[in-house]
Amino acid sequence: MIEIRIHGRGGQGAQIAATLLASAAFKQGKYGQAFAIFAGERRGAPVAAFVRIDENKVLLRCQIYRPDHVVVLDPALMQMVDVTAGFKGTGWLIVNSKQAPQELGILIGSNIATVDASRIAVECGLGSMGMPIVNTAMLGALCRVTNVVTLDALRQALEEEFPATKQPNIVAAEEAYRQVRRLERGDHNAKT
Repeated sequence: MIEIRIHGRGGQGAQIAATLLASAAFKQGKYGQAFAIFAGERRGAPVAAFVRIDENKVLLRCQIYRPDHVVVLDPALMQMVDVTAGFKGTGWLIVNSKQAPQELGILIGSNIATVDASRIAVECGLGSMGMPIVNTAMLGALCRVTNVVTLDALRQALEEEFPATKQPNIVAAEEAYRQVRRLERGDHNAKT
């Protein structure tokens, strides 16, 4: 079973990202489970969403405490929330950032990837400069570095979820897929 935790802010689409990822897994013949933690969060407040993907039915019904992969929609959250809490460290930490992975100063001994999802989202008309909706761009980056789901399966999920605005969301996912920068454990040079 693959477990993924998504950190974001209310309004960035963390819950929708989780749902899209589970839907893409289903389109590949896998089982998926998506849910989020909500209290009285307001727009901009930290939120977490969770995804489980497996070849078998997912029966586990609790938060993800030891994620295989972590996705961070807003890099400022890394100063407020321990996004790597429980992270197994064998998967990927994927951060929405202009910086290259080695410039983040993260020393967790795992694979790190960055993509400027905020810029991509704004260029695609998803949200505004002040609050870009980066979820679909970050899913494109996740597809590239983890192979948890294919880009084609993600496209299908986006077409189904966003019939009226599928094109900008698909373009954002494809751009992030192409532009993501990776730093693998033991590698000191970022790869694209």
